[in-house]
Amino acid sequence: MKRARLLLLAAVPVLVTASVYVLAPEDPGAGGAGPDLSSAYRSQAAQDTKGAESAKTWAEGTVGAASGDVLADAPAGLAAPARKDLAQQLVASAENSTLDWRSAYAYIEDIGDGQGYTAGIIGFCTGTNDLLTLVEGYTKAHPDNGLATYLPALRAVDGTDSHEGLDPGFTAAWKAEAAVPAFRRAQDTARDRVYFDPAVRLAKLDGLGPLGQFVYYDAMVFHGPGTDATGFYGMRERALGKSDSPTEGGSEKAYLDTFLDIRRAAMKSRDPDIDTTRVDTAQRRFLDEGNLQLRTPLEWQVYGETYRVP
Repeated sequence: MKRARLLLLAAVPVLVTASVYVLAPEDPGAGGAGPDLSSAYRSQAAQDTKGAESAKTWAEGTVGAASGDVLADAPAGLAAPARKDLAQQLVASAENSTLDWRSAYAYIEDIGDGQGYTAGIIGFCTGTNDLLTLVEGYTKAHPDNGLATYLPALRAVDGTDSHEGLDPGFTAAWKAEAAVPAFRRAQDTARDRVYFDPAVRLAKLDGLGPLGQFVYYDAMVFHGPGTDATGFYGMRERALGKSDSPTEGGSEKAYLDTFLDIRRAAMKSRDPDIDTTRVDTAQRRFLDEGNLQLRTPLEWQVYGETYRVP
C-alpha cells in the first residue's frame, strides 16, 4: 500500500438473499431496485460478533451464489471501464502526483514510512506482504522473470523496512520487469483482487454509488485491508455503527460524511501533521458538491496541486 508524501499508517456479513444489493437513490437505475433490506440488514448485523473480519472474509473470498448473481446484475458503477480509469487517475494524483497512472508500473522507492520499498501502480510494499505475494504469484506463471532471484530476500524482509538482500539491484530489476506486459497485467490483477474488487463489492452492499465506491477504494489503498481501527474494514465497521448506510435506509451523503470523518481521524492518529488533502479537497469536495455519481468534469486538489479531468 503506497503512502506517497504520507506517513503510513463495521461490518455487516454478507446477506445471502437474492436482494442483497440496493441501488443508491441517486443512481439513474434506482427505480424498482427491490425491497427495503434495512430490517434484515440490521438483524444480521446484530447477530454478527466478528464484524470487520466477516466483511473482509466475504469481500476477499468467494461471493455466495445468490449475492454474486445480484451483484453481477447491478450497475457496474466504478467498475465500468471509463470510471475505473478515472478512479486510477484520482488515486495516482495522491499516490504519484500525476494523472498518468500507467506510468507508475515502474515506480519504486523507499518513502521513509517504515514499509520498505513502495512500488507499482498501487504502492505494493516490501514490508506489507502484498509485494511479496505479487512477485510469488508472478513467478509461478513466469519462473524466469527478473525478480525471481529476490524472492528469498523478499520473504526475509516481509513485515519490516529492511532492504537486506534487495540492494543494490532490486529497484533496477523492478523497473526492468515493469516493461514486460505480463508483469503489468500481474500488477493489475493484484490491485483488483486485494483492493479494488473487495472495496467496490462492499460499497455496493452498502448501497453506495460511484463516489462512495471510490471513497472505499481509496481508503483501502491508503490504509490497507486491515480490521483494526485504522484499517479499511475496521473503519467501515465503525462508520456503520455511527451512521445508517443507504442499504439500512440512511442518507448516502450523511453516511459518507461519517466515513470520511473516521478516515481523516485515523490518518491523524498516526501523524498529527499528516497531509489529508486527498480527503479534504478531493473526496469531500465531490461529496459537498453532491456528485455522488462521480460525473466528470472533475477538479480537485492534492498536496496543493490542482488536477482536472474534463
